[in-house]
Amino acid sequence: MGALGAPVQPGPSGTISMAPPSGPPGPEIPGFVCPRRPNQGQEGRPIMLRANHFQINMPRGLIHHYDITIQPDKCPRKVNREIIETMVQAYSKIFGAQKPVFDGRKNLYTRDPLPIGRDKVELEVTLPGEGKDRVFRVAVKWVAQVSLYALEEALEGRSRTIPMDAIQALDVVMRHLPSMTYTPVGRSFFSSPDGYYHPLGGGREVWFGFHQSVRPSQWKMMLNIDVSATAFYKAQPVIEFMCEVLDIRDINEQRKPLTDSQRVKFTKEIKGVSGLKIEITHCGTMRRKYRVCNVTRRPAQMQSFPLQLENGQTVECTVAKYFLDKYKMKLRFPHLPCLQVGQEHKHTYLPLEVCNIVAGQRCIKKLTDMQTSTMIKATARSAPDREREINNLVRKADFNNDPYVQEFGLSICNTMMEVRGRVLPPPKLQYGGRVSGHMTKQQALPNQGVWDMRGKQFYTGVEIRVWAIACFAPQRTVREDALRNFTQQLQKISNDAGMPIIGQPCFCKYAAGPDQVEPMFRYLKSTFQGLQLVVVVLPGKTPVYAEVKRVGDTILGMATQCVQAKNVNKTSPQTLSNLCLKINVKLGGVNSILVPNIRPKVFNEPVIFLGADVTHPPAGDNKKPSIAAVVGSMDAHPSRYAATVRVQQHRQEIIQELSAMVRELLVQFYKSTRFKPNRIIFYRDGVSEGQFHAVLQHELLAVREACMKLEADYKPGITFIVVQKRHHTRLFCADKKEQIGKSGNIPAGTTVDVGITHPTEFDFYLCSHAGIQGTSRPSHYHVLWDDNHFTADELQCLTYQLCHTYVRCTRSVSIPAPAYYAHLVAFRARYHLVEKEHDSGEGSHQSGNGEDRTPTAMARAVTVHVETNKVMYFA
Repeated sequence: MGALGAPVQPGPSGTISMAPPSGPPGPEIPGFVCPRRPNQGQEGRPIMLRANHFQINMPRGLIHHYDITIQPDKCPRKVNREIIETMVQAYSKIFGAQKPVFDGRKNLYTRDPLPIGRDKVELEVTLPGEGKDRVFRVAVKWVAQVSLYALEEALEGRSRTIPMDAIQALDVVMRHLPSMTYTPVGRSFFSSPDGYYHPLGGGREVWFGFHQSVRPSQWKMMLNIDVSATAFYKAQPVIEFMCEVLDIRDINEQRKPLTDSQRVKFTKEIKGVSGLKIEITHCGTMRRKYRVCNVTRRPAQMQSFPLQLENGQTVECTVAKYFLDKYKMKLRFPHLPCLQVGQEHKHTYLPLEVCNIVAGQRCIKKLTDMQTSTMIKATARSAPDREREINNLVRKADFNNDPYVQEFGLSICNTMMEVRGRVLPPPKLQYGGRVSGHMTKQQALPNQGVWDMRGKQFYTGVEIRVWAIACFAPQRTVREDALRNFTQQLQKISNDAGMPIIGQPCFCKYAAGPDQVEPMFRYLKSTFQGLQLVVVVLPGKTPVYAEVKRVGDTILGMATQCVQAKNVNKTSPQTLSNLCLKINVKLGGVNSILVPNIRPKVFNEPVIFLGADVTHPPAGDNKKPSIAAVVGSMDAHPSRYAATVRVQQHRQEIIQELSAMVRELLVQFYKSTRFKPNRIIFYRDGVSEGQFHAVLQHELLAVREACMKLEADYKPGITFIVVQKRHHTRLFCADKKEQIGKSGNIPAGTTVDVGITHPTEFDFYLCSHAGIQGTSRPSHYHVLWDDNHFTADELQCLTYQLCHTYVRCTRSVSIPAPAYYAHLVAFRARYHLVEKEHDSGEGSHQSGNGEDRTPTAMARAVTVHVETNKVMYFA
């Protein structure tokens, strides 16, 4: 690797030590190899836990892997499974009494070799169909032997590479039966509601199911089982679906055709992400299924299509007339539109009233805020409840009596894995402030992940002398006396917090609509010299917010703080205090810092903390860009962070311009501190396991390149840690007395690095926050590279401490502050991309939210003003 080799530099103990050698590129993992676990953590008080991982005992020996090709292909997995099932029964001279397992696409596994040698065998399989039978050709060809012994070697730590082929084979074995009996979604299985009904509105409902995955851990394979829930479309007549979507109470009240905006909304919903599947009801038992591709503009009594008569000539015929002539059906709703189904060019139209939504279709579209909140209420379970539900599931699943599991000689333990965890001690927080002229040294000690600021003042509080109020809620909603009272209360709280707001606002006016934002802000900026802050009062959800942030952050460089009308009308010390936390950092203040002498020794030399995240557009969007954000600490505490953000190719997970972004942050760090960091600690959010190596390859090199472009021999030690929240591991207290609060969760600071973690690599679970609702989701940290030779304790404690430095609340949060900030920065950039001529939801022309703009225009839109960039505008 030449100049990109591992840098030599002092290790934590001060000795010169080499980074883990990247070694010769292996066959699957070129370049970098993740570091070994250095040791097991010892810090903190012990706590016994149970994890929703169940041990799998497996035999030694081989599994045989065959490749399957089905013609005609393009069948859904469900059909493919039926084909293979039928084939195994029909060709007993090949399959004998064996029970092969199949993944629904290409891979078939058997316990003993099939008597076909290495040759490809073609078999004909017939499925009885509706009307006529369907004939398929299936080719079966030997691929490889999969060794369970090699897997055992890896689990016991004797070999460094985990044989993915064996894990894949076990996964297919464990999934074969449930895939036939349930509706699979990703790694989860769902079945239609039985004994419960949780409507979400808009034609959607909650289905409960379970997640299942096979995971390697120390010494044993584990089956990870969790309860899950997702939104499905209700199986119901399309007419009823339409009424739900359009809030029509009674279809008989809808005497007129749909308005344009009603039709557009209905179309958006029924087209979903890829067109919902519907089935027809007017042909008896022949319930053909179609995919919706559009909704007609014209009603059924006017929508016509070319009908071929028996004598060969073609006439235009309306849908309503066709149904009357052919099916003797007089449509009940001839004034409603039709669904256009199948392929666009075929012009197949169906009246709404003969269509039903097909059962078992998952809703991929983003839920509305209302639906999300209903969903959470329906699905949140306290930790003890969730533990019970998971145990019930495992009992009900009865894995050890699954004939396929038996066939392959597996047995699954039916009790949760007990693991030893440790509760790390929280760090103390340093506040500041002046009492009668001299500095006070107030400290806060978190208790159960929470502390408060009562009687304490910001470490560095800003004095606010020139500030304005812009009220975008109408005067009848927020009266002047409410604004006056709000100002008074805010001043009282901010004064206590050591961020005095001095005097009345220099400006306080009502405004309406996003169009007034820019002119008003320009006026404010030019009229009031030294204006520090604009407080903006908003009437609930409104396009004004995006516009305030676009103008304030990117055009004029003005600090803005939005506040909801309801919080102005009814002030509470908590809300006001939270506003002050945000305002102080937006004006360059520092709220609190970690007490310096309790920090890990990585702080003994200059170190920069980077957080990185990529956010993707919502499902079903195929134009909007993805947004990559990287933030970097700008002081030694670390409390202040600077942000960089870029738009990149749609759904691209790797950060394309990382090198330039890191370089910007390193330069800013140097300007802020006059030091060059000796170490870079990089927390990377939002990478799934399958992408670890691709992300590491590209991004580690990008960080190194950024360093070397600044100075050829500048080679700080880099630690690259992936943070994951989207996994299904849950931890429960083995002892009831340890459960915290109403939700019965594990205490903040609970850490696990044994039993359920990687056989050889450096990873750990840390639940750094106090769970308030539902079951806490511990964050998972996986170290992909470490030049700095952290011990387990050092990295775990450092990570936990960084969870206490998030400025927006006085609680420990679930991921380290830098990773959280990167998420906020990317999220804010989404708002910067919303164009001013915002889409009103009317008409079918989708006015672009950054869809047709050039990458250059979008890059310009997310670039923040140089003044704004000096502070934590994203807080």
